[in-house]
Amino acid sequence: MRKILTTAALAALCSTAAFAADTKAGKDVYDKSCKTCHGPTGTPPAGMAKAMGIKDFTTTDFSDAQIKTAVTEGKGKMKPVAAVTGASVDNVAAYVKSLKK
Repeated sequence: MRKILTTAALAALCSTAAFAADTKAGKDVYDKSCKTCHGPTGTPPAGMAKAMGIKDFTTTDFSDAQIKTAVTEGKGKMKPVAAVTGASVDNVAAYVKSLKK
């Protein structure tokens, strides 16, 4: 019985790790699809921040759900990012969260 429980626990941990978001892949997506408006480090250019109402990713807390919704549905003046879909949405959310200082 102990062996079965141990095997089940290890399988659950491995499957979670297999589906974890990839921050490095998220950076690649961010660099291609987000950095023009949000800045290379998550701090938007002053003019863009003022014109579009963009928040600084390094100082603002965002949940995964907030980031994913903004990417897929848009937010405020930001339009949905059609080029970012599937696992890339999870990856870019993980990367954006990693920018918080």
